[in-house]
Amino acid sequence: MSTSGKIALSLGFVSSALLAAWLLTGDRKGKTSAFVAKKAASFKSALKAGKFAVDDQMACYI
Repeated sequence: MSTSGKIALSLGFVSSALLAAWLLTGDRKGKTSAFVAKKAASFKSALKAGKFAVDDQMACYI
């Protein structure tokens, strides 16, 4: 991996860590945790309903 790739990857990790730290501090912590819990619940209900299931009978092969 080149030096510019390493720098870009490092900046991505650092910016993600800073965003997470900002979202989880102060009065934003409650709003953030409520938002994550709501999205996780909707994702779990979508998986239970089978919205993401793939039917092999409908698959087209080349």
